[in-house]
Amino acid sequence: MKGIFISCNQALLDEVMTAMKEIGVRGYTSWEEVQGCGLEGEPHTGEAAWPTLNSALLVFTDDEKAVKLMEELKIIDQRSPKLGIRGFKWDVEGTF
Repeated sequence: MKGIFISCNQALLDEVMTAMKEIGVRGYTSWEEVQGCGLEGEPHTGEAAWPTLNSALLVFTDDEKAVKLMEELKIIDQRSPKLGIRGFKWDVEGTF
């Protein structure tokens, strides 16, 4: 099993959720309004100077679906590189 943390511009959340649905990824927790700043680009703080915000998801799925989701996240990023999206994947050692 894999865990994937996704942080993206709010404008990309629908695309991410659509990709998850098409792949069959069901297990997730989402935060619709989070602040952040990547290594490049503008911060997303929701303030007057930087009015955009991010969304975040924590996803748990099997290894095969995790690979497909990471591929889709990369495609979403390539279509809209200035908006910003990142996915971070790691092994989940256990659950109950």
